[in-house]
Amino acid sequence: YFQILQARDYVAIRQEMIHDVRIIPMDGRPHLASSISQWHGDPRGRWDGDTLVVETSNFSPKSRFQNLPGGNLHTVERFTRIGPKTIQWEVTVTDPSTWTKPWTATVFLRSSPDQIYEMACHEGNEGLEGALSGHRAVEQAEAAKKGSK
Repeated sequence: YFQILQARDYVAIRQEMIHDVRIIPMDGRPHLASSISQWHGDPRGRWDGDTLVVETSNFSPKSRFQNLPGGNLHTVERFTRIGPKTIQWEVTVTDPSTWTKPWTATVFLRSSPDQIYEMACHEGNEGLEGALSGHRAVEQAEAAKKGSK
Protein backbone atom coordinates (compact mmCIF):
# COMPACT_ATOMS: atom_id res chain seq x y z
CA TYR A 1 0.00 0.00 0.00
CA PHE A 2 1.06 3.56 -0.76
CA GLN A 3 -0.29 6.80 0.60
CA ILE A 4 0.90 9.87 -1.29
CA LEU A 5 0.72 13.23 0.46
CA GLN A 6 1.68 16.50 -1.18
CA ALA A 7 2.74 19.80 0.38
CA ARG A 8 4.17 22.85 -1.37
CA ASP A 9 7.85 21.79 -1.37
CA TYR A 10 7.63 18.09 -0.53
CA VAL A 11 5.85 14.88 -1.40
CA ALA A 12 5.67 12.13 1.20
CA ILE A 13 5.10 8.55 0.11
CA ARG A 14 4.10 6.27 2.92
CA GLN A 15 4.50 2.57 2.32
CA GLU A 16 2.96 0.20 4.81
CA MET A 17 5.67 -2.38 4.19
CA ILE A 18 8.06 -1.87 7.09
CA HIS A 19 6.19 1.37 7.92
CA ASP A 20 8.40 3.52 5.68
CA VAL A 21 7.81 7.14 4.74
CA ARG A 22 9.91 8.70 1.99
CA ILE A 23 10.14 12.50 2.16
CA ILE A 24 10.84 13.80 -1.34
CA PRO A 25 11.99 17.39 -1.84
CA MET A 26 10.26 19.06 -4.80
CA ASP A 27 12.08 22.39 -4.68
CA GLY A 28 14.81 21.70 -7.26
CA ARG A 29 17.66 21.20 -4.80
CA PRO A 30 20.54 19.00 -5.98
CA HIS A 31 21.17 15.49 -4.72
CA LEU A 32 23.41 15.05 -1.71
CA ALA A 33 27.12 14.43 -2.35
CA SER A 34 27.69 10.86 -3.57
CA SER A 35 29.68 10.18 -0.38
CA ILE A 36 26.45 10.51 1.66
CA SER A 37 24.30 7.41 1.38
CA GLN A 38 20.93 6.64 2.96
CA TRP A 39 18.96 3.43 3.47
CA HIS A 40 16.30 4.44 0.95
CA GLY A 41 18.52 6.66 -1.15
CA ASP A 42 18.36 10.38 -1.72
CA PRO A 43 15.16 11.16 -3.64
CA ARG A 44 14.39 14.30 -5.63
CA GLY A 45 11.01 14.95 -7.20
CA ARG A 46 9.60 17.05 -9.98
CA TRP A 47 6.48 17.27 -12.07
CA ASP A 48 6.51 16.29 -15.74
CA GLY A 49 3.05 17.44 -16.75
CA ASP A 50 0.65 15.37 -14.63
CA THR A 51 3.32 12.82 -13.71
CA LEU A 52 5.24 12.86 -10.44
CA VAL A 53 8.83 11.87 -11.26
CA VAL A 54 11.06 10.74 -8.38
CA GLU A 55 14.75 10.17 -9.07
CA THR A 56 16.66 8.43 -6.30
CA SER A 57 20.39 7.84 -5.93
CA ASN A 58 22.88 7.44 -3.07
CA PHE A 59 21.44 4.20 -1.70
CA SER A 60 23.42 2.75 1.18
CA PRO A 61 25.49 -0.33 0.30
CA LYS A 62 23.77 -1.88 3.33
CA SER A 63 20.32 -1.42 1.81
CA ARG A 64 18.88 -4.22 -0.31
CA PHE A 65 17.03 -4.16 -3.62
CA GLN A 66 15.85 -7.47 -5.09
CA ASN A 67 18.04 -8.97 -2.34
CA LEU A 68 21.12 -7.28 -3.83
CA PRO A 69 23.24 -4.49 -2.30
CA GLY A 70 21.92 -1.05 -3.19
CA GLY A 71 25.20 0.86 -3.32
CA ASN A 72 25.21 1.52 -7.10
CA LEU A 73 21.45 1.62 -7.49
CA HIS A 74 19.67 4.47 -9.25
CA THR A 75 15.88 4.57 -9.74
CA VAL A 76 13.48 6.81 -11.62
CA GLU A 77 9.84 6.41 -10.60
CA ARG A 78 6.91 7.88 -12.50
CA PHE A 79 3.51 8.14 -10.78
CA THR A 80 0.75 8.98 -13.29
CA ARG A 81 -2.97 9.07 -12.50
CA ILE A 82 -4.60 7.21 -15.39
CA GLY A 83 -8.12 7.06 -13.98
CA PRO A 84 -10.15 8.27 -11.01
CA LYS A 85 -8.98 5.30 -8.90
CA THR A 86 -5.79 4.17 -10.65
CA ILE A 87 -2.19 5.38 -10.64
CA GLN A 88 0.37 3.89 -13.00
CA TRP A 89 3.66 3.44 -11.14
CA GLU A 90 6.62 2.92 -13.44
CA VAL A 91 10.10 2.39 -12.04
CA THR A 92 13.29 2.24 -14.09
CA VAL A 93 16.19 0.62 -12.28
CA THR A 94 19.83 1.15 -13.15
CA ASP A 95 22.75 -0.60 -11.42
CA PRO A 96 25.71 -1.33 -13.70
CA SER A 97 27.31 -3.52 -11.04
CA THR A 98 24.27 -5.84 -11.12
CA TRP A 99 22.55 -5.58 -14.52
CA THR A 100 23.92 -5.08 -18.02
CA LYS A 101 21.31 -2.46 -18.82
CA PRO A 102 18.50 -0.55 -17.09
CA TRP A 103 15.12 -2.26 -16.78
CA THR A 104 11.62 -0.95 -16.17
CA ALA A 105 8.60 -2.36 -14.34
CA THR A 106 5.05 -1.00 -14.36
CA VAL A 107 2.49 -1.59 -11.62
CA PHE A 108 -1.05 -0.27 -11.49
CA LEU A 109 -1.98 1.04 -8.04
CA ARG A 110 -5.67 1.07 -7.19
CA SER A 111 -7.32 3.39 -4.73
CA SER A 112 -8.42 1.89 -1.44
CA PRO A 113 -11.87 3.06 -0.37
CA ASP A 114 -10.96 3.42 3.28
CA GLN A 115 -7.45 3.06 4.71
CA ILE A 116 -3.99 1.57 4.53
CA TYR A 117 -3.95 -1.83 6.18
CA GLU A 118 -1.10 -3.07 8.32
CA MET A 119 1.43 -5.16 6.46
CA ALA A 120 0.78 -8.70 7.55
CA CYS A 121 0.31 -12.11 6.07
CA HIS A 122 -3.00 -11.28 4.40
CA GLU A 123 -2.53 -14.14 1.97
CA GLY A 124 -2.96 -16.38 5.03
CA ASN A 125 -6.18 -14.59 5.89
CA GLU A 126 -7.48 -14.96 2.36
CA GLY A 127 -6.43 -18.63 2.23
CA LEU A 128 -8.05 -19.37 5.57
CA GLU A 129 -11.51 -19.72 4.06
CA GLY A 130 -10.27 -22.33 1.59
CA ALA A 131 -8.34 -24.22 4.26
CA LEU A 132 -11.35 -24.30 6.58
CA SER A 133 -13.78 -25.32 3.85
CA GLY A 134 -11.45 -28.16 2.88
CA HIS A 135 -11.30 -29.35 6.47
CA ARG A 136 -15.09 -29.08 6.81
CA ALA A 137 -15.46 -31.23 3.67
CA VAL A 138 -13.21 -33.88 5.24
CA GLU A 139 -15.27 -33.76 8.45
CA GLN A 140 -18.51 -34.15 6.46
CA ALA A 141 -17.08 -37.09 4.49
CA GLU A 142 -16.02 -38.79 7.73
CA ALA A 143 -19.44 -38.17 9.26
CA ALA A 144 -21.13 -39.58 6.14
CA LYS A 145 -18.99 -42.75 6.38
CA LYS A 146 -19.95 -43.20 10.04
CA GLY A 147 -23.61 -42.65 9.23
CA SER A 148 -23.63 -45.29 6.46
CA LYS A 149 -22.33 -48.04 8.77
